[in-house]
Amino acid sequence: MISLLVYKLFHLTGIMMVFLSLGGAMVYAINGGVKANNQWRKAVGITHGIGVVLILVSGFGMLARLGIHWPWPAWVMIKLVIWLLIGVLTAIIYRLGSASKTLWYVTILLGILAAVLGLFKSI
Repeated sequence: MISLLVYKLFHLTGIMMVFLSLGGAMVYAINGGVKANNQWRKAVGITHGIGVVLILVSGFGMLARLGIHWPWPAWVMIKLVIWLLIGVLTAIIYRLGSASKTLWYVTILLGILAAVLGLFKSI
């Protein structure tokens, strides 16, 4: 069986991968880059996709380790929605172009909310 600590390591690794890829894509789009000309588009997409999978799989593993089963508490449902929103951001970034500046701050706020919910498990 995989320990809770290993699940946390995978979860944090996935989070770092997702935010790294989103940051890179946002900076590129904000500076006027278009999706078709992004030489790192494939690497960004792969990093983002693997990160999201790591987050979700390790998150569900941690829930099982903590003995949290269906019906999930509200904080779990909210975190799941947050990570699904963050998961679709790469598709939105290139469409918004320089307007992705707003997404920069929204992404930070979503990350903070997910962290608070995970740390305090309060709702």
